[in-house]
Amino acid sequence: MAETDDLNGEANDNQEGPQNTPERLKAEIAELRDRMLRALAEAENTRRRAERDRIEASQYAITRFARDMLTIADSFARALAACPPEVREAADPQVKAVIDGVEATERQLLSTLERYGVKPIETAEVKFDPNLHQAIAEVSAPGKPKGSIVDIVQPGFMIGDRLLRPAMVTVARAEPAADGNSEGG
Repeated sequence: MAETDDLNGEANDNQEGPQNTPERLKAEIAELRDRMLRALAEAENTRRRAERDRIEASQYAITRFARDMLTIADSFARALAACPPEVREAADPQVKAVIDGVEATERQLLSTLERYGVKPIETAEVKFDPNLHQAIAEVSAPGKPKGSIVDIVQPGFMIGDRLLRPAMVTVARAEPAADGNSEGG
């Protein structure tokens, strides 16, 4: 019991000591102020994080839907590619009207996707980028530098600043040396 009295007595001495009171109160105020500032900073960080998450959720919420819509856009593109210009010109007016309707629907679909942040990846006259393109073959392409895109098999798309689908491309391979010394010897 004496030990308890000593502890209580010591605590009472600190609380009642006239010399320690202002310093102790200043230290306590500083500690409380620091805790308050940290809590305010944490609340602000939480608010910013929630706002960023909300924006990302709204921007990327359509990702799965957009991927599904791209398969439909691919079907339109394949249907149009199956009917070359010379066949279109020779077709009946009714067939031409159907083709025009398919083209208009494809444009409208791509335009709608673009309105929601889905944009095609640039592939014309660019070097292969493994972050944006998927090489499906290396092909001989005289006059094209090694690693440049030769043909686009399937267009790629971005949603916001994220890759939605890589562009499937063929890439130029290194051409053998023209002097016939392509074999190591």
